[in-house]
Amino acid sequence: MSAPGRYAVYAVRYGHFERRSPENFLGGDSHDVPMPLDYFVWAIVGGGRTIIVDTGFDRPTGDRRGRSIVRPVDEGLAILGIDHARVTDVLVSHMHYDHCGNHHLFPNATFHIQDAEMQFATGRCMCHHAVNHPFDVEDVTTMVRRVFAGRVRFHTPDSEFAPGITLHKVGGHSRGLQVVRVETEEGALVLASDAAHFYANMERGKPFPVFDRLSDVLFGVERMRTLASSDAHIVPGHDPLVLRRFACVHADVDDIVELSRPLR
Repeated sequence: MSAPGRYAVYAVRYGHFERRSPENFLGGDSHDVPMPLDYFVWAIVGGGRTIIVDTGFDRPTGDRRGRSIVRPVDEGLAILGIDHARVTDVLVSHMHYDHCGNHHLFPNATFHIQDAEMQFATGRCMCHHAVNHPFDVEDVTTMVRRVFAGRVRFHTPDSEFAPGITLHKVGGHSRGLQVVRVETEEGALVLASDAAHFYANMERGKPFPVFDRLSDVLFGVERMRTLASSDAHIVPGHDPLVLRRFACVHADVDDIVELSRPLR
């Protein structure tokens, strides 16, 4: 990078799910139009290191849950020149199945997570299907094994991961969900993950209807707006529009974009 503490940030689409708009907003949507979900992992590159944000799910998990894999995560990262086996740090936004699977891909990584998320995913709330259905028991037990292997680092609500990269607990969608703020040449970018599934969730003030605490979802959007250089610098976790608002990394690959290069 041209300046210390500034990074290039990439969104790598790996999955897709057809869905209609009433399913994506608390209280529904009167338009009832197609509004699919895309599934991403993110890569932060700069300062001599590569950091992965979330790890996605694999094909067997997608098959069980009716989601399509459009390109396995490791293949998407390889297009960016990233060898998954050499990654040393993975930031986990939260422990839902579509954000912390693919356990075999990062054998040399330390995983960074909020205390509150591990407590949530292993505590009494998981006795209830209404809460536990976005979690996968194998993901949770694998993370526990990583704890015992010394491969998990726990973070407080607001912490600096590296110069120009900070982690911020907002909760809401999941008890310990954290967003990632990254300094880029274009300003401070916030990877929202599921603090906002779509741009429209933020723009309309209508949250995605899966959450632990509604007020934290709403306050989380307010918090992201204070962290990002502008609303355009907040990148939602599942919106196909992300692929149309940022520059593709290769002319023949339309679903890997550089978030530090917005289209003008």
